[in-house]
Amino acid sequence: MPVCNLSELRALLKKGSCLLGIDPGSKTIGIAISDPGLTVASPLTSIARGKFTDDAAAIVSIIHDRNIGGLVIGLPKTMEGTEGPAAQSARAFVRNLLQKGALPDPDLPVVFWDERFSTAAVERDLIAADTTRATRAAKIDKAAAAYILQGALDALHSVKNMK
Repeated sequence: MPVCNLSELRALLKKGSCLLGIDPGSKTIGIAISDPGLTVASPLTSIARGKFTDDAAAIVSIIHDRNIGGLVIGLPKTMEGTEGPAAQSARAFVRNLLQKGALPDPDLPVVFWDERFSTAAVERDLIAADTTRATRAAKIDKAAAAYILQGALDALHSVKNMK
C-alpha cells in the first residue's frame, strides 16, 4: 500500500471506486465514505477502539463491502503545523495496517490529510443544529471523518482543475 500525496491519488484509484475517510481517535475511529465520483463525503460509522486486530477487521469489512479504492487518514497536526503525539499515533495506526498485512490489497493508496479543527468544526455545526450532548457524542467521530474526507475531496478536485 503506497502512502502517497493527494496529487498522486487520482491516478492510483480504480475507476468507480470510493475513498474511505478514517479519523483514528484514541477512543473511537470515525469512518466516512465518498461517492464513486469523489465529490461528496458522507459519515458512515464509528468503531469503538479495542484490539488492533478487531479494529482492522472492521475496516477491512467496510473496504470489501463498499468498493473502496483508497484511504484518507486524518493527521492531527499541532497549531504550528508540526506533528505531535496524536499525529504519531495516526501514523502508527497506518504502519500497523501495513506491517500486519491487515488490508486486503497491499497496493491500496493511503493519503494523510491535515485534520486540524475538524472535530471542533463538526461540534460547532452539531451545536448549531441544536443536537443534544448524547446525539453529538454518537455522531461526532463519523462526522469528523466526513469533514476530513470532504476536505481531501475538495482539494483533489482543485488539483484536477489546475492541470
